[in-house]
Amino acid sequence: MQDVAITPDLVASHGLKPDEYQRILDLIGREPTITELGIFSAMWNEHCSYKSSKRWLRTLPTKGERVIQGPGENAGVVDIGDGLCVVFKMESHNHPSFIEPYQGAATGVGGILRDVFTMGARPIAAMNALRFGAPDHPRTRHLVSGVVAGVGGYGNAFGVPTVGGEVNFHPRYNGNCLVNAFAAGLARTDAIFYSEAKGVGLPVVYLGAKTGRDGVGGATMASAEFDEGIEEKRPTVQVGDPFTEKCLLEACLELMQTGAVIAIQDMGAAGLTCSAVEMGAKGDLGIELDLNRVPVREERMTPYEMMLSESQERMLMVLEPSKQGEAEAIFRKWGLDFAVVGHTTDDLRFRILFDGQEVANLPIKELGDEAPEYDRPWVAPKAAAVVRAEDLTVPADLSDTLLRMLGSPDIASRRWVFEQYDTLIGGNSLQRPGGDAGLVRVDGHPTKALAFSSDVTPRYCEADPYQGGAQAVAECWRNLTAVGAEPLAATDNLNFGNPEKPEIMGQFVRAIEGIGAACRALGFPIVSGNVSLYNETQGTGILPTPTIGGVGLVEDRTKTATIGGMREDDVLILVGSEGTHLGATIYLREIEGREDGAPPPVDLETEKRNGDFVRTLIRSGRVTACHDLSDGGLAVALAEMCMASGLGADVEPGDGSLHARLFGEDQARYVLAVSSADAEGILSAADGVPVRRLGTVGGNTLRAGPLVVEVADMTIAHESWFPRFMAGTVPETAATAA
Repeated sequence: MQDVAITPDLVASHGLKPDEYQRILDLIGREPTITELGIFSAMWNEHCSYKSSKRWLRTLPTKGERVIQGPGENAGVVDIGDGLCVVFKMESHNHPSFIEPYQGAATGVGGILRDVFTMGARPIAAMNALRFGAPDHPRTRHLVSGVVAGVGGYGNAFGVPTVGGEVNFHPRYNGNCLVNAFAAGLARTDAIFYSEAKGVGLPVVYLGAKTGRDGVGGATMASAEFDEGIEEKRPTVQVGDPFTEKCLLEACLELMQTGAVIAIQDMGAAGLTCSAVEMGAKGDLGIELDLNRVPVREERMTPYEMMLSESQERMLMVLEPSKQGEAEAIFRKWGLDFAVVGHTTDDLRFRILFDGQEVANLPIKELGDEAPEYDRPWVAPKAAAVVRAEDLTVPADLSDTLLRMLGSPDIASRRWVFEQYDTLIGGNSLQRPGGDAGLVRVDGHPTKALAFSSDVTPRYCEADPYQGGAQAVAECWRNLTAVGAEPLAATDNLNFGNPEKPEIMGQFVRAIEGIGAACRALGFPIVSGNVSLYNETQGTGILPTPTIGGVGLVEDRTKTATIGGMREDDVLILVGSEGTHLGATIYLREIEGREDGAPPPVDLETEKRNGDFVRTLIRSGRVTACHDLSDGGLAVALAEMCMASGLGADVEPGDGSLHARLFGEDQARYVLAVSSADAEGILSAADGVPVRRLGTVGGNTLRAGPLVVEVADMTIAHESWFPRFMAGTVPETAATAA
């Protein structure tokens, strides 16, 4: 079976350490073929096996009253009532997007969409969370331009609205941008499809596009740090075709209605290898594949290349034999390949045949179950020093301070980005991006809508990973609450550096602990997700970035809130405490030129109490506008509400340090706009929830004590930064100089 000499250098080039290779030798009792080495490399890399993270992922809460399917399948599934469910997941495409921004981002979108419709759901919404290096870094504009174009190019052509997301900048992402893609779809609860193969001697069918050499070794590349030879990795980036994927979606959904599908698995990371192994191993079955039957688009492809190719728009299916003709007719009608490439067996072996020769014969369950699992050493991060507001000088011109913050990279409007996405395709989007959460009508249902949000504050996670992890969950939960949705469940995308460094592993562990605590306290289970490690370039790691994507349910879509719903003479109410905390804030970075300090602490009991109060008010129809307080605190939240509604406001900032009152990022807070007739009743009904009358809506100026800014001036500052940045005309700021 041996066709290539297996040398230590060859083993190392496949991302396998000497002890891991010895484990392979012990498992199979002989030297592997080159194809088998590639299969082990694919199945045992970090991206597919979660070997550094499994131990900690098991500690997360994954069950709940509405959870139908938690982690372990292509996507999570949550019941939304009336026989319907929402299917969703978030995944990273970080390394490919840094190497080739357009295709890296595009295929990230394509991959997450396949995860959703593989389960039998029609995609209804997408989001993306993007992190780039310093705006003045020579590569940043190129990456922003390519990634945004790739996200829009694929999503727009496929026909799914992009309803929300994040874009942030920091020098720690200079050598490793992050592209986290989220998708959600609708399905019937009695028509969900899984990847577990069932039955012996059943046909294993290859569906979709042809196999090429693009993406060979992609999963292994995604499990390693970058070095100076990054451009040489370009061939490991997949190439996407959204029009083929749209045909694949329609063909799969049509076939699923025939009863022909026994099991189905998307060919994502590690392509044919991972999909076949997972289907067989989950069903306690073996799989035999004949690679001569695999549709290819390049000549003289080797078994190694076919098994590791990550060509896009492909599925693998176990089919009911009596319906093979009907299934093939459907796929031919949609112009897609349909090929019986193998069958299920009862011997728990993974056999690969090519040109009449057996090029691989491996124990199928051990490929996954016997993958290394590490309990890596970790050290708890040192506690950051507290930054006291009284030790910072209040700016002489608070009005200019607000304008500077509104025009800073992390606060400025993302309109330049989201206007490149089709946010309304499908006709069910209820809000344009820019608010707290995206809202999408549940098509065919008279009242329901779904809300989507993606959140994390990496600077908090750097300062205190536990608090940062908890805050990511809490802010996502708050953003869903702020539109009136009941938060149902979450998906995570855990982006960190090299886990072999104890300090990085410590960040990961503490962030997981914070996420778990917040999910349990808020009844917000994690039902799917992804871990992306080794996000480092030449030894410099990214900020710890555990992105949380959340889904919420609105039972009556006529009773929701937006940040731009304020009306003349509305009363503004602050729910939650006054601003006190300036450590690790946007204010500290942009105005003081510092990034130190402990982040704001998260009180989960207070989060739940305040959020439940706000959601009840919105559902009662008495809230005209709502915005949660996060980056930039009260002043930025008010400014965003004023700009979105085209109205000014006159508010009382309260006693104490003005810079902390206006720009503190204390948690569990919201600003509500309500009618003057409802204001007193709401204030008196708070029942233990801290509330304060801030002021009133009206005019064209935001006034908060000495802070006086015209809405038009705020809008210019807020809307100008991104277009100027992409045109190359942004002057250096405190953030870009950091």
